[in-house]
Amino acid sequence: MSLPEWSLPACPHIPSVLTIAGSDSSGGAGIQADIKTITACGCFAQSAIAALTAQNTLGVAQVVNIDPQALVNQIMAVFDDIAPAAVKVGMLSTADNMRATSRVLKELAQQGRGPQYVVVDPVMVATSGAALMDGDAAEALEELMGQACVITPNIPEAQVLCGMEIRTPQEMEQAAVLLAKRTRSAVLLKGGHFWGDTCNDLLMEPDGSAQWFEGPRVKTENTHGTGCTLSSALASGLARGMDIPRAVRFAKDYVAGALASGLDLGRGSGPVDHMWMYRKTNEAACQ
Repeated sequence: MSLPEWSLPACPHIPSVLTIAGSDSSGGAGIQADIKTITACGCFAQSAIAALTAQNTLGVAQVVNIDPQALVNQIMAVFDDIAPAAVKVGMLSTADNMRATSRVLKELAQQGRGPQYVVVDPVMVATSGAALMDGDAAEALEELMGQACVITPNIPEAQVLCGMEIRTPQEMEQAAVLLAKRTRSAVLLKGGHFWGDTCNDLLMEPDGSAQWFEGPRVKTENTHGTGCTLSSALASGLARGMDIPRAVRFAKDYVAGALASGLDLGRGSGPVDHMWMYRKTNEAACQ
C-alpha cells in the first residue's frame, strides 16, 4: 500500500494534549506512542502515567500500578500550568485509578477549567492478548466514559462493554447505538478485528446519526499500539479545532500511513511508524 496524502491543517497556535495512560517500555504503545503521535500531529504533549509496564513486541511481562494520589497530582500539575485543550485517557488498569481520574476531571469541569475535549480509549487487552485491566476497573470505566466526547473501543472491547457478540456491520451499529445512548458520547467503533480487505470504522453520535469511515486494510503484522495511536491522533485533531468527523478522518489517515510505512522492529507484533510523514518528506527532499 502506498502512503496516504496527509498534512497538518493550519493552526494559529500549538495546543496542548494531555495523555493519561500506562507507560510501555518498548515504546510502541501507551504513553510513549501517545507522545510521539501528539507531537507528530502538531500539538504539545503532556502526560500523567497511570502504570508502568515491562513489555515488548512479544507481550507484557509486568504491570506496576501508580498510586491514585500520585496520578491525580500529575494531572493537577498539568492543569495548574499548561492547561490542555484535549485529554486522551488510555490504559487505567485499576478501579482506583479509574475513579481518581474520573473524579479529578469532573472537579476540573465544575471549576470551569476542564479540557474542551476528552477522548477515552477503553484499553482492556494488549495487541499480544495480555489483559491490561482488572475486573473492578471495567465497572469503574463506565463513569469515566460518561465524561468523554468520544470513546474509541475496538470490537473485543465493545463486546465486553455491550455484552453481545459483534460479527457483522449491522451488529457494529447495534453496539455503537447502545454505547452512545449509555455514555451520551460519540462512539468510534473500530472495525480492524474483522477480516477482509477493508478496515472500516463506525462513528455513532449520541443523537443516533452514524457515519462509516472506510479504508483499505494494511497487510502487516506490525500493529502494536494502533489503538493508542488512533485515539491520540483523534484528540490532537480535536485540540486543533476539527469537529469530530474531520478529526476521525485525520486520525484514521495518520494511522494508515504509520502502518503502511513498513517499520519492522522486534520479534513479535512490532510498532507502527509514528514519524512516517516526516521520513516521507525528508526522503523526497534528499532525492
